[in-house]
Amino acid sequence: MLQADITAIPFTDETFDAVICNHVLEHIPDDRRALAELQRVLKRNGWASIQVPIEGKLTREDPSIRGAEGRTFHYGQADHVRQYGRDFLLRLSDGGFSTWTISKEKLLPPALLNRVSVECEKEVWICFRQR
Repeated sequence: MLQADITAIPFTDETFDAVICNHVLEHIPDDRRALAELQRVLKRNGWASIQVPIEGKLTREDPSIRGAEGRTFHYGQADHVRQYGRDFLLRLSDGGFSTWTISKEKLLPPALLNRVSVECEKEVWICFRQR
């Protein structure tokens, strides 16, 4: 087990065939740097599952909102630094990923989906390295 800073991942370039980054980026002030690091450590034919909570069309973020009360009010959780919107896919593209969007209902039978699902998004994004 290794705990590391996602904006400075301590592995060499093109180390991993796959990366899972679920519900992390909404906690990271420099999420674009984190995406660049995920891109860097992913092998050329690698893939990543990158999930964030989505609400609305546009991402809302304001670095001047620092306290737990303000973050809870604006982003729904004290340790979130933004609330992603549907434009998150553009952020992934800007980060060098091409993305497949897959409806969760197509991945698992309904009973199993209810047991394992995170309720804040209805899709899974599988991201492929473009660069």
